[in-house]
Amino acid sequence: MSHSQSESQSQRVAITGASGTIGSALSTFLRARGDDVVHLVRREPRTRHEIGWDPASRKLDPGDLSGLTAIVHLAGAGVGDHRWTPAYKQEILGSRVNGTATIATALADLGEPIVLVSGSAIGAYGDRGDEMLTEDSETGKGFLADVVRAWEAATMPAQAAGLRVVHARTGLVLTPDGGAMKRVLPLARLGLAGPLGSGRQYWSWITLHDELRALTHLVDQDLAGPVNLVGTQPLRQAEVMKALGAQLGRSAVLPTPALALKIALGEFADDVLASARILPSVLTASGFVFEHDTIECAMRWLVEQI
Repeated sequence: MSHSQSESQSQRVAITGASGTIGSALSTFLRARGDDVVHLVRREPRTRHEIGWDPASRKLDPGDLSGLTAIVHLAGAGVGDHRWTPAYKQEILGSRVNGTATIATALADLGEPIVLVSGSAIGAYGDRGDEMLTEDSETGKGFLADVVRAWEAATMPAQAAGLRVVHARTGLVLTPDGGAMKRVLPLARLGLAGPLGSGRQYWSWITLHDELRALTHLVDQDLAGPVNLVGTQPLRQAEVMKALGAQLGRSAVLPTPALALKIALGEFADDVLASARILPSVLTASGFVFEHDTIECAMRWLVEQI
């Protein structure tokens, strides 16, 4: 199917994690194009635009999903929100696996042809240096790669039921409202956002605007399996910071030593220092065109959002 379904009819799309940075923005984005958007909430629903569920105890009434076109599943404990204690690592894993399994099982039980666009991450590939990676590349090593494998595997009930399931492997989302940039921007404005560690590690980035467009594309187009949601130009982290500094009129020269990052962030620092040079092969092959395809264009947009 080459055209988007929305040209012919309004779609009813459910979102989990709708209170998060990407989820709340996606909700607004889909409503703006005329879709009927429903939120899955972990409390009693208050309106017809809400569906109650309890991912921790895997409770979701399949009947409540009837009539949906698609579910965009973005819920999960934030990877960068807390220090990676053993308990929090378990929460990162458990929140993703339980939520995904709950949705996939409910969809399989319902048996309607509902699309599942399930959140995932480029952490799947691990720390791979300068290696060019696509959806055909093997997954890597490390805690986040293990999490992503378990997370994606949790969609199996939906796949086994013959439903279209997409794993949206999202990269570093450029937005002032969340993720790495929320932490980096205040430093950058002071001229402190120099390289993190060596600065030579690759960052695969995408603006929030293109992330929303890409997720919508995954709902509309007939794609399945892993899809990398990253821009066409992965760059060394020092170059990303330099472009941000240029937009802010600050030269980002002072590096943050790897040791200081490890003290500040704990084990999560290893992920910030990891190198992932990833291309959006499936996305571009399916006809998706990025609006922010250069880092200069992306950082200009980012700074305009502040």
